[in-house]
Amino acid sequence: MDPFTASVLSIVLLALLGLPVGHAMIASSILYLLLSGSDMGTAAEQLLNGMFSSYILLAVPLFILAAELMNAGNMTLRLLAFCNAFIGRFPGGLALVNVAQSIIFAGMSGSAIADAAGSGKMMQRMMTEGGKYPPAFAAALTASTAVIGPIIPPSIPMVIYALVSDASIGYLFLAGVVPGLLMGLVQVVIILVTARRRNFPVEPPVPLRALPRITFNAVPALMMPVVLLGGIYGGATTPTEAAAVAALYALLVSALLYRSVTLKSAYGSVLSSARTTASIGMLIAGSLVFNYVVTVENIPATLSAWLSGFDLSPVVFLLIVNAILLVLGCLLEGTTILLVIVPVFIPTAQALGIDMVHFGIVCVVNIMLGLITPPYGLLLFVMTSISGCKLSQIIREVLPFLVALLVALLLITLVPDLSLWLPRLFGYNG
Repeated sequence: MDPFTASVLSIVLLALLGLPVGHAMIASSILYLLLSGSDMGTAAEQLLNGMFSSYILLAVPLFILAAELMNAGNMTLRLLAFCNAFIGRFPGGLALVNVAQSIIFAGMSGSAIADAAGSGKMMQRMMTEGGKYPPAFAAALTASTAVIGPIIPPSIPMVIYALVSDASIGYLFLAGVVPGLLMGLVQVVIILVTARRRNFPVEPPVPLRALPRITFNAVPALMMPVVLLGGIYGGATTPTEAAAVAALYALLVSALLYRSVTLKSAYGSVLSSARTTASIGMLIAGSLVFNYVVTVENIPATLSAWLSGFDLSPVVFLLIVNAILLVLGCLLEGTTILLVIVPVFIPTAQALGIDMVHFGIVCVVNIMLGLITPPYGLLLFVMTSISGCKLSQIIREVLPFLVALLVALLLITLVPDLSLWLPRLFGYNG
């Protein structure tokens, strides 16, 4: 058995035995170096060089911390009240509020799991109290809307894609805006159809005199995306610095303005974000070492040469990538796919003339849909825990939303201008 095959089989075996994937990739990469007669210290060299020379990676823990601080404060509740005041009066009002709050929170947290565990948990409670909506429908909708989070900037997966592709984070962030809104729109269509068919309730209209107060209370939270993105595109901050500003802004608003964060809750937010960062960090560390193995074996170039033999058009190649990533999304964690699988496709995409920003959006949308794709979508399990519903019930309710999102993915894939229109307005030449 050649060293590379032994290394891949080792990753699979160790992962099946319960070892975290990041640790499995590091151990299997060391096994490859041992069997190939290479210096095993290369593993440490690749890990350290990759982790400590990538300034953009600092954005990951900072965006996670910003999301944790928002959930610790009352920012979530105030934004939900704001959305409900303007949208709740329509058929399926709270369901529409669920979509709206996910789009707003997408401009703050950059994480689908953070959205589902924070604002999504509150939406689940609001939608099911008094028997307004079936718990399984509320859970499925919350999981579906949470996938918008990493598409509209900021986005942790886009930061990781920028690491492996050298694409501009700023333009990637801009490219996600229209696709994210499109994903929200197709979900709204499903909600409106379902609301009429199942006679979902309409929320009592909020009195006009209460709207200024509700809006005023929500303005500091609504300003966070403006501060974040204004800093990036105004040239005042890099995306990494903007992540630090976002975390500081969330802390100041929650602690000083809303007075809803104590030292204890702030410490809890830091601790929780540190645990999440450590988990993602180990995946990145493992992938950096394993990607060295993949590069030594010349896998990307070999795959590119093999695919070029089929004379694929860019559209056909993108559809093949979609199919592969959707299947892998059912089985693997999204960060692992971005760090290990996507880099293998990048040389072929470049050879076919596919724009790297557009390719990044297609990859990230695919990976996010994997979070709600049966049978192992991570968000499905999160909402099973939050709602107390059976997984089979949530899967049944999530299928219409998944089909609608797949239609959106097809449009994003076939119409690059959906992703590239906004970056080009800001000077992108791709």
